[in-house]
Amino acid sequence: MTEPALWQAAAHLLAYPDERFWRRLQLIREAAEPYFAEFLARAAELGPGELAAHYVETFDLNRRCCLYLTYYTDGDTRRRGESLAALKRRYRAAGWELMDDELPDFLPVVLEFAAVDPSGAGLLAEHRVGLELLLAALTARESPYTHVIGAVCAALPPLTAAQRAAAGRLAAGGPPAETVGRYA
Repeated sequence: MTEPALWQAAAHLLAYPDERFWRRLQLIREAAEPYFAEFLARAAELGPGELAAHYVETFDLNRRCCLYLTYYTDGDTRRRGESLAALKRRYRAAGWELMDDELPDFLPVVLEFAAVDPSGAGLLAEHRVGLELLLAALTARESPYTHVIGAVCAALPPLTAAQRAAAGRLAAGGPPAETVGRYA
């Protein structure tokens, strides 16, 4: 399987499991099963209702399992807005426009970009620390999505010592936060 196909399959599997998700699952199975067999088996076991509930509980209600990559580097700070704008410019420079309702750092969006543009793999590698933290959080929760993020991370270059240290610091201290405008 080529990396673009892996990125596209992972983008689909990390989207909310609505009807479209289930309709496309057979295509994903045919194209990418060796990489996502464990996730596909667990998804089938859980079924639409349970997988949707798990998705919401995991990604929408748990900050440690955030699918927005700049959250890991910028937290809920003003700097995150600058990072989002920079991503939009990067996509635009590659001739790729986002839908109005999509944030440019949403992991399925980044994966779709990586599937169609060679620079997308570099963008994923730039967010390797966040991806490792997401993988660790999903593993701790024994989430079936561990297998999807694990496949994405396995397709990227190995973590460097500096990235491993950064992941440790971020895991211990959390993402950046601002105290401006907050009462102490």
